[in-house]
Amino acid sequence: MDWAFVQKSWEKWASSNIGSSGNLSQSFHYILFYLLICDWGLHCKLQAVTANLACSKIAGLPLKAALLINYDPFRPSRLLSTIAEQEGIKISPIELSQFVNFIKRNKLQKETFMIGNNQYMVTSIHENWFCARCLNTSKSAGEGAIVMQTSVFLLVALYDGSIGLASRAMASVDQLVWQLNRKNL
Repeated sequence: MDWAFVQKSWEKWASSNIGSSGNLSQSFHYILFYLLICDWGLHCKLQAVTANLACSKIAGLPLKAALLINYDPFRPSRLLSTIAEQEGIKISPIELSQFVNFIKRNKLQKETFMIGNNQYMVTSIHENWFCARCLNTSKSAGEGAIVMQTSVFLLVALYDGSIGLASRAMASVDQLVWQLNRKNL
């Protein structure tokens, strides 16, 4: 396994895809600031910089957290899965073990799973990935998870929001999985 490639790919991907999602109230203040500058007729360059700042604050990054789990369903059961990389969340070995057991049981639509303090229910299953929604969220737009499997990894991506943000999260997850699949990882 090319760990240097995995680590480099993860770091590049995580830096541009994982972080807090946009704070809309703060974004609203940036937009108001932008509109005030436009009304006062200040320099266009300052307007463009402020507009870009406002747009980046609104958009935010697609994911709030992600885990890359070393997982091979065909290896001996005595070999435990380990966390290869994680960003935005710290998960304990016990939580990891429970999640991997959930995957191994393959009763995705009959059971729920936990990541951190959140309980998730699977909403759609596909060939090598599934989506889930958080059952105990306090956020009005909700929270979700995307779990995608490569030949030797499980990528677990967590995001805030609903359909539009889920699409952005899926595109983000697909970028890293494509990189790993290129090297048959």
